Amino acid sequence: MLKEQLEDIEIQLLLEGIHRYYGFDFRNYALASIKRRIWNIIRAEGLTTISGLQEKVLHHPECMERFLCSLSVNVTTMFRDPNFFLTFRQKVVPILRTYPFIRIWHAGCSTGEEVYSLAILLHEEGLYHRCRLYATDINEMVLKKAKAGIYPLDAMQDYTQQYLQAGGKKAFSEYYTAAYDHAIFSSCLKENMVFSQHNLATDNSFNEFHIIFCRNVLIYFNKILQERVINLFHESLVPFGILGLGRQETLRFTPHERDYEELEGGEKLYRRIR
Repeated sequence: MLKEQLEDIEIQLLLEGIHRYYGFDFRNYALASIKRRIWNIIRAEGLTTISGLQEKVLHHPECMERFLCSLSVNVTTMFRDPNFFLTFRQKVVPILRTYPFIRIWHAGCSTGEEVYSLAILLHEEGLYHRCRLYATDINEMVLKKAKAGIYPLDAMQDYTQQYLQAGGKKAFSEYYTAAYDHAIFSSCLKENMVFSQHNLATDNSFNEFHIIFCRNVLIYFNKILQERVINLFHESLVPFGILGLGRQETLRFTPHERDYEELEGGEKLYRRIR
């Protein structure tokens, strides 16, 4: 028990030091999840203790860069949970047709696969020309990958299946060019995208949006940070705007639960009603 308490104290000191020195706030990330990832980083750095990692992170910025890459969760695919995108196409697109201009925020966009997925969907529905997609993440390195729009070619077979299940209307290969072992996505998809660094734990709203996607990010936060982020999204959504969450995420038991209605049972697409 004492060993566990000491470990928790070391983690708190590590995260407090990172917050004070670098400005990245991981203090309200879910403890069990962040603890596992910290120990993976310790082993990768050839260290044996959390305190040893703290010393290295604070005195060596290049170690902090590796820490940030390892700690931020960058698992995503194109058209992840195809039914979510199919429901978006069926239930949300008709609403968007009534807007002259559409602002969309992908919060925690990681390497950008879902940003391109939505761009493709909106293009097929004839709406992309009046959209602006703001894609943000805490991790500058993954944002560079997202902006490049280059993904492993061997993933395209799975992405094609998910695209079709999501109601895709064309040959998925029309949207990228194969080059060696990579798929380079069309530059026309990038025209209305803006990529920028944003920290959900500390940064504020930067615009008013009709759509906000934050999928499979909140599950890594504790209740305090989850409520902070949901409040941030509420402040950032226009009346009757749409919030899209991940399969394991919900607005239930949050202060804003009654401010939204679910568009389709189980697909985690919520419309702000007040």
